[in-house]
This record gives sequence, C-alpha cells and structure tokens, in this order.
Amino acid sequence: MNEYAIEVKDLVKRYGDATALCGVTFSVPRGALFSYLGVNGAGKSTTIDILCSVLPKTSGEVRILGLDSRSHSAEIKRKTGVVFQSSFLDGRLTVKDNLTIRAAFYGLRERAWKARLSELDDLLGLAEIMNKPPLRLSGGQRRRADIARGLINSPEILYLDEPTTGLDPMTRKKVWEVVDNIRKTAGTTVFLTTHYMEEAAKSSLAAIIDKGKIVATGTPQELKDRFAGDYVYLYRNRDENFDEILRRSGREFRYGDNAYRVKVSDTHAAYEFLSGLSELPDFEVIKGDMDDVFLCATGKTREEAEIDDR
Repeated sequence: MNEYAIEVKDLVKRYGDATALCGVTFSVPRGALFSYLGVNGAGKSTTIDILCSVLPKTSGEVRILGLDSRSHSAEIKRKTGVVFQSSFLDGRLTVKDNLTIRAAFYGLRERAWKARLSELDDLLGLAEIMNKPPLRLSGGQRRRADIARGLINSPEILYLDEPTTGLDPMTRKKVWEVVDNIRKTAGTTVFLTTHYMEEAAKSSLAAIIDKGKIVATGTPQELKDRFAGDYVYLYRNRDENFDEILRRSGREFRYGDNAYRVKVSDTHAAYEFLSGLSELPDFEVIKGDMDDVFLCATGKTREEAEIDDR
C-alpha cells in the first residue's frame, strides 16, 4: 500500500493567460490531517477542485490513494468525500432526502444505507434536523448536514474546503470534534483548506500557498521554528531613545497597543536580550503562532493579509 494518500507534483492550472497554480508540489501521508493555508484567491479551492476531479489540470501529476487522477477518476470519487465551501444540499428537500439521494449515487442498498445513516446520526447529531429542509437550518446545522453528505460513502479521504468559515465558536468546536473522531475511528485522511491560521496548529502537516505557489511546508512546529520564533513584549510608552537601543541591537521590532514587540529566535535569545537592557519594564515572552508563520512565509503584513482575505 502506498504510504501517501495524496501526491501532487508540478501541478499547473491556467485560465487563458492567468495562472492559478504554478508548479504546486506536496504529499499527504495516509491518516494525516493536512492543512492547506492561504488567503482567498491564493489557489486553495482550485487545488481541491482538481484533486476531486471537478476541474481538469493544465499539467502536472496528481495521484490519489496511489491512483492516477485522470485515468482512475471514477474509482477515486468512490473512495473520497468532499465538503465544499458552498453547500450542495437542495434547499427544498429534507436533509434525509438529500442524504438518501447521495447514498443512491454511491450504490448503497437500503440496509447498508440505514446502518450508515445511524452511524452519521451518532457522529453528527442529525436527528433534530433530519426532516427539515436546509433552508430552515442555522449555519451550524447546515454545516453538519454538509459534512454528513461528504461522509456517506465512508471515504478514505475527506476534503474540507473552508468548513468553519462564518460559524460561531461553539459550532467550529463541534466541527473539529467530528474531524478528530473520524481520524481516530476510521483512519480517514483529512485535507483541510482554511484561512484560520490557528486551525492549522492542530494538523499533522501544513502547506502555505500564496499566489498559486507553495511557499512553505512542514509540521506546525517545523514551520514555527523556521518562520515564527518567539516574541518579547515590553510594556512601556514609546520612546525614541529606546527605539534607538532596539535598532542598535539589530532585532526586528514594532510598537503597538502600548508595547514593543521584539522578535527573538528562542527563549535563550530572549533571556540574553532582556539581560542586556539597563532598564527593564514589564515584559512577557510569547511563542510565535501560525499567524506569524503565514505572514513571514508570504512576506505579507497583517494589514495586507486582512485585505486579501476580504
């Protein structure tokens, strides 16, 4: 058995003169939670559409579960599930009718379908929404129904395209409980696209895409070690003399919210920096997070990232 659930090499997608994906390469081990990170328009949804055989590639190689995506697309579709950013549920039918139609698409017989429906109810708590049309559901309830649709065929790979966008914190937490559950109980490989950087911290492996190119890959910890470092926050009023001290130290810093934010490589470097200050204000040392990783890897400022994401 191939150790990788997904293998992508030199993937290119062009629309006329515009290039959406430019030589994208990555691999996802079986059973992993893979986070594919980028702002809107970076190429995340284009990639997932190609992996799901919804969109043809211009060039490159894509293998899913060891199978070539072009010559084995039908078999791959039987073994994978997808939850798109926009709901594919028919708003006029009940949730149960939507799921039953989808089950028929996969050839599930009545007995097998009833057993699977019971499993999905246990996993997602569908009983309260089963006989309601999606148009009458809250955003969180509709998302649960979307996920049930993606899991009907007990997929080996589940693609989640921005699954928590627009959801309240409690519903986002529920979605993550479901993701953790299917990985633990079924060994499902989960491919997640998101612009919520804190969600990537939960992943086995992550890749950052910017303007159609992969700019970084690794485990969250590897990416933090490479791009983020630690930060010393010095709580004091801004002072030109103190600015000059920091400039002479050669350290990257900025001022905001009544504090200096000084980048250091690790805790030891933070200690050395603080020991060299003749006047020590209130301070704290904070580990860099995935937001810092993303900004450093893409070269964006926080303001640019927020603008791109609107």
